[in-house]
Amino acid sequence: MASTRLKKGDKVIVIAGKDKGKEGKILVVDRKNNKVIVEGVNMVSKHQKPNQLHQQGGIIKKEGFLDASNVMYSLNGKPTRIGVKIENGKKIRYAKKTGATID
Repeated sequence: MASTRLKKGDKVIVIAGKDKGKEGKILVVDRKNNKVIVEGVNMVSKHQKPNQLHQQGGIIKKEGFLDASNVMYSLNGKPTRIGVKIENGKKIRYAKKTGATID
C-alpha cells in the first residue's frame, strides 16, 4: 500500500465518490488504514446516547472517514500531486504541477 503525503491541516479536493468536487481541510489522518477525515465532507448520522457531553442525545451529524486515494492536495483551488525532495538534509513537500514548495 502506498503511503500518503497528506498532513493534518492540508486543504484538499475530493476527486471521487458522492462528495466529488468538494473542498475542505484535513482534520485527521489515519496512516495505518490510509484514511482521512475532511471538514464538511462525507457527513454521516450517528445515534448518540445521552451522556455528560451531550445531555440531550439524539442523532448527530459528523464527518466520516474517506480513503486517502479519493482526495488530492489543493493548490489555489486546483488539484495537484505531492512530491518529496531533499534540500539541505531536510525532506520538503512540493506541488508537482507547479513545483512550489508546500512547507
